[in-house]
Amino acid sequence: MVRWYVLAAAVAAGVGALAAVYVAGDGPDPTGAAALEVGGSPPLGDADAPLTMIEWGDYQCTFCYRFHQNTLDSLMPYVDSGELRIIFQDFPLNGPDSVLAAQAARCAADQGLFWEYHDVLYRNWGGERTGWIRPPVLYGFALNVGLDMRVYGDCVGEGRHLEDIRESYRLFQEEGIDATPSFVIHDGERSVKIVGSQPAETFVRTIEQMLR
Repeated sequence: MVRWYVLAAAVAAGVGALAAVYVAGDGPDPTGAAALEVGGSPPLGDADAPLTMIEWGDYQCTFCYRFHQNTLDSLMPYVDSGELRIIFQDFPLNGPDSVLAAQAARCAADQGLFWEYHDVLYRNWGGERTGWIRPPVLYGFALNVGLDMRVYGDCVGEGRHLEDIRESYRLFQEEGIDATPSFVIHDGERSVKIVGSQPAETFVRTIEQMLR
């Protein structure tokens, strides 16, 4: 299990903010922050970027939606400059509909369109446990991003990624992930954990400090 060393805790805008750090050892340490990338989305950004941000999210989660709408754009200059790459990990806290959306996004990833599908899901967010995530809606999103619909339909219908999503959820719980969104920003030696849809300044400040 990753050992999170708590540095500070604060409450901002009614959301608990927790910062923690883990210093990875030399070599392929299975308990290091980099191991938390396994099974995640294709990276958004340069594969060789010095910093990686892992996000654990749920497509129904209100604060995940707020992060996507209000904060992510502030981080894109670091992605575009090659300084940061982002990996999304499914953590479907809100039941079967969230699992279904995660499956659909992974099926899109099989066709090289994960981030396009991911973004469409958040742009069309309809709340938590409201029933907006339904197969016909997800099918429409797949058409929107240009997926091969036969391949997509087979992938979702057969539940090809279902067990991987369930297993990842269990493993991340063991590693101390218990809320969405949760983030880890790491450079292979140091890592910082951020919980909740914190202000963009929190992420920017952390990235700037770790790039020094």
